[in-house]
Formats: sequence, C-alpha cells, structure tokens
Amino acid sequence: MIKVGDKIPLELGGYAEVKAVLGSGGQGTVYRALYRDKEYALKMYFTNKLKRPELFRENLAALADGSMECGYFVMPLLLTENTKDGFGFLMDLIPEGYAPFSDILNARVRFSGLYSIVNAAIRITMAFRELHNSGKSYQDLNDGGFFIRPSDGDIRICDCDNIAPYGEHLGIAGKPGYMAPEIVRGEKAPDKLTDRYSLAVLLFRLLLRGDPLEGGRVLKSVCLTEEAERRHYGFEPMFVYDPEDDSNRPVRGVHNNIIKFWRIMPDYIRDAFTHSFTVGLHQPEKRLIEKQWLDLLIRLRNDICACSCGAQSFRQSFESDDAGKLICPCGTHFAPPLQLTDGRTRVLLSDGTKLFGEDLSVTAEVVRNKLNPSLWGLKNHTAEEWGCTLPNGQDKPVPAGSAAPIFVGTKIVMNGISFEISESAE
Repeated sequence: MIKVGDKIPLELGGYAEVKAVLGSGGQGTVYRALYRDKEYALKMYFTNKLKRPELFRENLAALADGSMECGYFVMPLLLTENTKDGFGFLMDLIPEGYAPFSDILNARVRFSGLYSIVNAAIRITMAFRELHNSGKSYQDLNDGGFFIRPSDGDIRICDCDNIAPYGEHLGIAGKPGYMAPEIVRGEKAPDKLTDRYSLAVLLFRLLLRGDPLEGGRVLKSVCLTEEAERRHYGFEPMFVYDPEDDSNRPVRGVHNNIIKFWRIMPDYIRDAFTHSFTVGLHQPEKRLIEKQWLDLLIRLRNDICACSCGAQSFRQSFESDDAGKLICPCGTHFAPPLQLTDGRTRVLLSDGTKLFGEDLSVTAEVVRNKLNPSLWGLKNHTAEEWGCTLPNGQDKPVPAGSAAPIFVGTKIVMNGISFEISESAE
C-alpha cells in the first residue's frame, strides 16, 4: 500500500516521492509526486485489474518515447520499476485553471462564452485527428479524460495510457454512453472508427450538454441496469432527434439543455449529429472523419453573432423583424452583421468577433472606436502589417495593434490572403 512519503524507484534511476493522493479509479491511483525538485502526477496501477500487465507496460514504454508531440495529450514521461505495489509512470500535472469536463457537464464550471466552447471542440477534434494520423487510437474516450480551460477552451487530455497502435487492444472497453454500439455488443475491439463515434458523443455533450441517445424511451427504464445500458447503447440505440422515429425525444424538464441548444444550432451542425447517430450508429465506416468535423466547427465559430448587450448566439438562432433587423432576447433590434470573406469562407463581424490562427491564437478582433463608438474596426493582433484598401480606393496599411475600418467594400490582405467586407447573406 503506497503512502505519502514513500519513494517509488524509476526505471531510469532516481525516485519519485509521493506527496498526496490526487484521485483513484478502477485501474489505479494517481498521486502528486516530487522528482528532481519538480512536481508531477504519478499513476500507479492495480496490476490485478489489468488483463495483460506485461503488454500494458510495453505499450506505456512505447508511449513514453516522445514520438507523440501533440501538446494536448498528457503523455507518460518516465516509467517506474516493478515494485511490490505494482508499476506506473510519471506525467505532467494538469495546469491551474483547467476544469474536468465532468464539472462543465454538471454546470459546476461555466465557459466565458461561445468562442471558448467552440474552440474546445476544435482542439479536441484536432488532437484526435493527429492521434489517428499517427496510427493510434485512444480506445476510451469519456468525460473523465478531458480537462478544459473555460476562459479560452484550451484542453488537456489525460488517461493516455489507453492509447495504442491500430490492431492492439489493451483490454479497455470504455464508458457506457461513449462506447460505439458495436463495442457494447461485444462485436469488436476499439479502433479509430469507434473513436470517431465516441468523438461525436463528446462533441454533442460539449455543444448540447446532454446524452445523444437518452430521451423519453430511455427514461422508461426506472433503473438503468447493465442490461438496460446494453440495450439502449448497443442493441437498440436511437438518437433523440431521429427523423424517422420520435419515440426517444428529449423530455422537457429533464433534457432542457438539449432542447434549448438544439434549437439554436445551425442546420449543418444538426445534420452532422443526425448523421452521426443514425447512419453512424450502424455503419462505422460512414462516420464523420475529423477533417469533416473541423470544417463544420470552424464554420460554426465563424457564425457566432453578438448583440451590443453582450449576448452571443449563432446567426441562425436570431429572429428577424419586418425590417430585416435581428432581434436579441434583450429586446434590441440590430442590423445583421457584415461579413469578412475570401470567397470560400466567411466570418461574421459583430461586436467582439474574433478571428483565429491555425494555432487558435487570436489574430484579429472587432473593436469600437474609443472616440466614436458607432465606428467599428478590425484590430490587427498579429506581428505582421496588413494591406488594406478602403471603398474609395485609398490604401491604408494596418500595422500590428492598429485596426482596419469596417465598411462594405473594404479589402484587407492578411497573411497573403485577400478578404473583402460585404453584407452578410442568410
């Protein structure tokens, strides 16, 4: 039994001194530990809970070789020696300011706004795209493995000991509600196709705060026994918004989040989830790949629209008056936002709109003129100067920290790409 103060020998020499217990689960216990004057997380396994301990340790050693460089995954760093208490590994601690995804689902923690939510979804999808491109699958996606910084949607993914190359199975099935139906039925082991189902579940829970398969039909099970879970998630799964069968619709008073957020989601996001939990339930090879989700999520982020009161939603969710102005729940009627487009993609330019680079850093932001708040500009947050041509043909370079005036017909060149500001179309 490991106690605070114990020193656990490491495979490459030295000791990790146990300082505190951070948490415990079915496979083992995670401790705060000190190694060479730096604090880490130390995970020690209950070897009797592992189906194939030797294979598990070999996989850990392969994961600790540093080849997986994606910064979102908290990977094993150093393995311990085999001890009487089992074996384990050191990994980095989750930084301050990151909340467990379960706390977000339970509304203990709230995001700063829609940009943070959608950026978290983008980062999760980017991480799994990189993982799958490396020939590995995660095998156990669930809310317990994700930590999210609610201020900006940055993420950390832990429980990375479940990652394995295609074709290898470490005996981890997954968590009910996140597992693909074919795994629940015992028909196959986890792989990238089952990961893609779990990713769709994770994105649904993040964006709509509910279970995509839990509606009225599931509620009829007074107690969700293991047999009932196998039926609802494996043998008789049904999407809550299945277009062909309404017997499992969300129940008002129980599934309020799903009802509320489904209503404000753009059609292309609703279509993606409908495909994922109808066709994708039964045909794994037709599940959305990560690139498809990324394109949809970036489009979703570009469709964020804000009222001057600070309320954010997606363009489609705002009702319009007879004059074509958008109606905010606060009562304000405001003109539809202009758009910035390069001919292929568009970004709506409303109060506080942000543009992001490939690394998800903010590259531009809609700001108001301090002397005349009725004049808006697009502030340059990059280190490079933008080219800008006003509607009257005048050139107006935009250095870092300055803003380009937002007028219909303004043209801006950012990072070699030419954009134009125009009226937005529904």
